[in-house]
Amino acid sequence: MEALLPFIVQLIAGAIGGNAASAALKQHAINVVGRTISGAIGGVGGGMLLGMVGGDATMAGLIAGGIGGLIGGGILSTLAGLVMARAHR
Repeated sequence: MEALLPFIVQLIAGAIGGNAASAALKQHAINVVGRTISGAIGGVGGGMLLGMVGGDATMAGLIAGGIGGLIGGGILSTLAGLVMARAHR
């Protein structure tokens, strides 16, 4: 279970970050489910990248993974929204 906790935190943080970034940018080209999925995928990627740079398995590493998840989820969801908006033109 301890091995899954950082992954779950990154998924949830990425989904939150993806939806927050899309709402802040008022992107309507991608629906809520798409934003959540792209945010979760970006959250895992961002958390893994941040962990490779210098995270560890302690609580500080878990918080860093969550922050990386928020940022990664926001970035990937924003990019997905931009791509979808271009495709609908």
